[in-house]
Formats: sequence, C-alpha cells, structure tokens
Amino acid sequence: MKKHDTSSLTLSSESLESIIADALDQARALGASAAEAGLSVSEGMNVSVRMREVETVEYQQDNGLGISVYFGQRKGSASTSSLDPEAIRKTVQAACDIARHTSEDPCTGLADAELMAREFPDLDLWHEWHIDSAEAIDKALACEAAALDSSDLIVNSDGASIDIGKGVSAYGNTHGFLHSERKTRYSLSCSVVGDDGNGMQRDYWYDVARAPEWLDSPEAIGCRAAERTLRRLGARKLATGGHPVLFVPELARGLIGHFNQAIGGNAQYRKASFLLDSEGEQVFPSFVDLTEHPYLPGQLASANYDDEGVTPFEGAVVAQGVVQTYLLSTYSARKLGRTSNGHASGVRNLRVSDTGDSFEQLLARMDRGLLVTELMGQGVNTVTGDYSRGATGFWVENGEIAYPVEEITIAGNLRDMLRGIVAIGNDTDRRGSIHCGSILIDEMMVAGEG
Repeated sequence: MKKHDTSSLTLSSESLESIIADALDQARALGASAAEAGLSVSEGMNVSVRMREVETVEYQQDNGLGISVYFGQRKGSASTSSLDPEAIRKTVQAACDIARHTSEDPCTGLADAELMAREFPDLDLWHEWHIDSAEAIDKALACEAAALDSSDLIVNSDGASIDIGKGVSAYGNTHGFLHSERKTRYSLSCSVVGDDGNGMQRDYWYDVARAPEWLDSPEAIGCRAAERTLRRLGARKLATGGHPVLFVPELARGLIGHFNQAIGGNAQYRKASFLLDSEGEQVFPSFVDLTEHPYLPGQLASANYDDEGVTPFEGAVVAQGVVQTYLLSTYSARKLGRTSNGHASGVRNLRVSDTGDSFEQLLARMDRGLLVTELMGQGVNTVTGDYSRGATGFWVENGEIAYPVEEITIAGNLRDMLRGIVAIGNDTDRRGSIHCGSILIDEMMVAGEG
C-alpha cells in the first residue's frame, strides 16, 4: 500500500486521485468484481457578527472517503473521515465484508462503461480568495452596518456572516474512470429586525458565487436586507379566497424543485409521484421549456460528470410544456428498464424559460392578488401533489404593491399549479441549480381571516 501525505493534502487533485486508485486496487485484490470510490477534501472559514460585534470565527477542514464494492450483484459500502492508509484499508475491507452478506440485486452495479464522461473542459469553478479573518470580519461588519444605519426603524440584527470555502473532490471506478474537480464557493448574508412601534418584522438577503468578485458588495447586501425588512412593517391579514399568486424567483425555483422530485427516477419506479408515467405528457403550458446546461462556466451547479462518472444530461427536460425525460441515476434507470442520463447528483443549471415579462410587468399582469416572498412549513406531498404552506408577502392592487400581509396559508395541487402558470419573469435567480424567474399562477386558495 502506498504511503500518502494526508497531514496536508493542500487540496491536491493528484493526491486524491492516487488515494482512490489505491482503494480500488485493494478492493479488486480482495475479490470485488467491481468498485467505485469518491473522496472529498474541503476547508473554509466562517465569520459571523451581530450588533457590530464579532460573534464567531470558525475554521473547518473536512475529509471523506466512501467506497462501494460489488461481488457480482451484491453491494457493500463503507466510509471514513480518516485518510490514514490503515483507516482506508479497514474501510475497503468493511465494504467487502458487507457485500458478502447482502442479497443480490439485479439493478445494482457501476454505471455502464460507455456512459463515462470523456471530456473535461475547464468550467471556471476555482477562484481562490486570499482573505484573512480580519478582512472577513471587516466585510461582515460593513454588511451589517449598512443595514443598521439605513433607518432608525432597524432596531436589531440577527447578524451578518461570510462563508469562504474551497474543496476538491475525486471519483473513480474500476471501468478506468478517475477524475477530480476543484471548486470554490463564497457567500455573504445579513438578517435584521425592524420595528415601527406597532410590531416587529425580520427579513434577510444574501449572495453566493464561485468567485469573490462576483458577489454583491457587503453594503449592497446589507441595504437590501434592510429594505426588505422595512417594507414588511405594518403587515396585515387577508380574508380567505381564491386569488392569483406570484412567487418571487427564490421561491419559484422551489416549485420547479417539486416537479424535479416528481419526475425523478426514484419516485417513478417507487410509483410515489403525482406525475407518475408523465413522460410525453403536457404538464406545463406550452410556453414553458426546462433545459439543462451543465457546462456553464462559473455556475454553482456546473460539472463534467455526475456522482457515478456519467456524462451529465444536456438538453430539454421539458419542451413546450411536455415532459421529455425522467431524471435517472443508474439504479433508478435499471429499475425502469432504462439507461442513466447523468442525474445521479440532481439537475445541473436547469434553466426555466421566461415569457419576457419584468417583475413590474408580472405585477401589472396579475392586477390583483398575492405576491409571496416567504414560505413556511413542509406541507408539500409530491405523491399526491397536495400543496399547503404558510406564507407572507404583499397584497397587490391595480398592478402595484399595496401593503404587506402575514399569517396566511396558500393551498392547491401541484399539478394544477404547474398547468396554471400564466407567466414567468425574466428576473432570473441563478444562485443554485435551478435558474428561474418569478412565476405567476392563475389561482390558488389563500386562507387568512374568516
């Protein structure tokens, strides 16, 4: 067994790939017919401040190795957080021991060799930020100060925080696939409390990016958090009734996330989806397209392969409102008698088409209804499609925001909600794996007073 320097990997792709190669060799030597392993090393710093004082400065360093071995159609998996050679040897041995005692599963095994990714373009995911804790503290304090100083009505703070992270991950299997990716990720957030004498409200804002220069400035984030908090002051309740509902982008992508879950391979083969057997079915209005773009430079969900080494899906998931494919990993695909389409780690930059409307135009188009800016609770059933969640936001009259509202519940069925999409805004939020603008739905039940 090779001796590796695990005291300081310095995020070396070569070191990680070497460790995986050794682990796979050990598995084969122990009799495994196939094996796969994933290894990640990450380090970072988190700084949080509150009421102009430093609360925490934390440094993190994490390692993780997971290996799965196959003895024919028997699978065993084990993991370790130690990269010491002896710990890795014991982990491989444990996975093999488990595999010898598991039942056979005809759908288990590595992804098909011909599906392995073979091209690895530079996706611009690594941008080191040489910032020390003092500089990070200054930025967090500046972010919070911008919020606190924006108005006398901002009376308290939940704080501001900055997260700085970088990591390298590697994956390999006995098909001969062995590759690694380096990624950085930075975020800055702020949350404050406002009080107008009649009640208090809280809101927040944040930004996240691969490169520090792509983040909004600390001052901009703080001011946005304060602005969002101030506009919630004086919130009222609503009478119960059916109304159009407009979801802001950061919530609209959640609706698309529920759709993704419903067309996921696991939900389909388990027959636990409100969109069971929906491939080829008109689920959205004809103006809606959902397309994946895994190779977009610098985006948070960009990648050259999925968690099984498979080339990621690129193309239409939904075209003109019609479901084109399910989201399949190797196991779920085999359960359905199909082939993986590179979704073992979810969607990659799923872009939701828009109708060309700005946010203001969506308000005008809605005319009278509810703008939802925050959701609470877990009342979403992707088996039946039933949807019921607590909400806050704003009442809209004559196409303009009239006043803030709170203590309401919105309810409907996801199938009806997706079909009832009237328009999608061009105010696209790209801070995640789903890139989506505001979504306007024709009608939902809004439960409030009475």
